[in-house]
Amino acid sequence: MCEAILDHISKDSHRKLSCQMDSNFRIQNRVADPTNSVVSGRMLGQYVMNGGEGPNSYAQNSSYQGGVVEVAKPIIEEEISKKLDVKHHSSTFMIADFGCSTGHNSFAAMESITKAIKKKFETDGQTSRFRIFRCSSTTKSPMISTLFSVHSHPKDFTMPPEFQEVADDTSPTWNRAKIHCFGARREVLEAYSNQYAKDVEAFLDSRAEELVGGGLMALIVPAVPAFWNPNTAYTTLTEFDILGSCLMDLAEKGRFSKAKVDSFNLPIHYTVPQEFKAILERSVNYTLERMEILDNPGKRTLPGPKDRASFFRAAFEQLLTNHFGSEIIDELFQQYAKKIAASPLFLDPENEKSIMIFVLLKRKPYDHK
Repeated sequence: MCEAILDHISKDSHRKLSCQMDSNFRIQNRVADPTNSVVSGRMLGQYVMNGGEGPNSYAQNSSYQGGVVEVAKPIIEEEISKKLDVKHHSSTFMIADFGCSTGHNSFAAMESITKAIKKKFETDGQTSRFRIFRCSSTTKSPMISTLFSVHSHPKDFTMPPEFQEVADDTSPTWNRAKIHCFGARREVLEAYSNQYAKDVEAFLDSRAEELVGGGLMALIVPAVPAFWNPNTAYTTLTEFDILGSCLMDLAEKGRFSKAKVDSFNLPIHYTVPQEFKAILERSVNYTLERMEILDNPGKRTLPGPKDRASFFRAAFEQLLTNHFGSEIIDELFQQYAKKIAASPLFLDPENEKSIMIFVLLKRKPYDHK
């Protein structure tokens, strides 16, 4: 749900590669043609946020994500100052943001990172030429599609074959009447967790081919605590459950069949810190330089039911439309807002316990094996 931000700090001036990463680490790798602003590549899975500037757009409903970007800025600046080696670099220093979605939160983040790197160069008495790349998950914003030479085209999301069993009524992992693994059977939880690990590992392997030795990669990863009290707190997973109940309500009204809900599963896994750290530590290509939980002030920008409904709609409307059709979207999120309003738990943003994990990785030297 939350825009995952990747700041890939590289010093290889001979190669350009971009990818789109969302909070589920569904990956789309693309090698850029330097003579063409359209990027070709192989789709491994993607869904896009609402583009444009309208009331239901991601641009107008991403203050939650913007909050965590602001919190992460001083940490990234500190780590660049301490750990980025600028003494051995080529004539061009490259910076890439692979998680900018429709882009607005990314501008401030990339500006801060660029300033921190320039300051590092000045401190060390070095100079360099900079190139900045961004990967947008929609081309509806003309500013994004023309300002940068690397971008992606929105396509339909395709589940990996091994994960499709959660929608197969003959499989033990069938996720009947639910749209996510929260509160589901152990087999469903394991299917989500296993696919997430595969996606993260594939992502890390791909980035390891791009980063030079000593290059830094910063990740902000949506997550949940290992434990929380559902009677006094909620997380994004709680809201997934409510969204699923709204879809079942519409099925009861005959808007579509219950089988339609049974065959839909949100392709998103909210990890816990222990799980994510274990995945990182299995990688032979990086050292884990820093990992910590961030307090996200952005949650206080969603005080009311309509705010939360707009926030969810901006993130998931395209995915829901692809499966259920556009004609049910208004009714679905009206129902969602009503259910949120009916629970006093959601009226206090401080009850929201979802977390963001900040991670800084350093690429090991290529001869380390």
